[in-house]
Amino acid sequence: MWFINALSKAGSLSCFSVLALFHIRSGGTLPARLIRTTYELGIRCLPVISIVALFSGLVLGLQGHYVLARFGASGMLGTLVSLSLCRELAPVLAAVMMAGQAGTALAAELGIQRSTEQIDALELMGISAEGYLVGPRLLVACFVFPVLTALFTIVGITGGWLSGCVLLNQDGHSYWSAVRLAIHSKDINECLTKALAFGLLTVALCAFQGFNAHLHGEAGARSVSVATVRGVVLSSIAILVADYLITALLV
Repeated sequence: MWFINALSKAGSLSCFSVLALFHIRSGGTLPARLIRTTYELGIRCLPVISIVALFSGLVLGLQGHYVLARFGASGMLGTLVSLSLCRELAPVLAAVMMAGQAGTALAAELGIQRSTEQIDALELMGISAEGYLVGPRLLVACFVFPVLTALFTIVGITGGWLSGCVLLNQDGHSYWSAVRLAIHSKDINECLTKALAFGLLTVALCAFQGFNAHLHGEAGARSVSVATVRGVVLSSIAILVADYLITALLV
């Protein structure tokens, strides 16, 4: 029974996302909505992405140095840091951080608009609420998530260099040479593919939960809080599940 229910929810989510993209021009002012959404999903997430990326790289550099030193392979630190970030940590951590910041804001905003009947008002005016409110966010996510993931990777690798070479006196030239030799186009494609998939999943799930906040068996402010929590939790789980599936397909 739970499987049928989960399959039904997945179908509803897919239809919701397709409808939002199909009616993205509903209501007009699309350029203005795209600019505002880019600021919400991209610019506002830059500080948290940069901070988490820097300290992730610092920790990887520190731990990697001591682990590799046991086997006399300290020169492989650049390979360890770059591949760990590019293939796994950067897309996953960037998406989770953006779900925690942008995803919560999206779910709460749509939940409040549902509880105050603003979404019903849009539909009464003949405007597709999905297309007007959700479509631009899905479109912008296809661009913003890969860009922020690439930034996460670059900042993280730099953090690994600071930790391993500046603080622990490893050879900086060997570190960057290892980074350059380790990362290939296949690794970059996998990183960006994951970022794109995680972005669409995060935005779609958070928007779907907020948009349907009235269906969670609660009312008013409580329905907004329930929708926000469900959006972030489900998107975080979906990111990890999708990470495994994409890795299994592309490995």
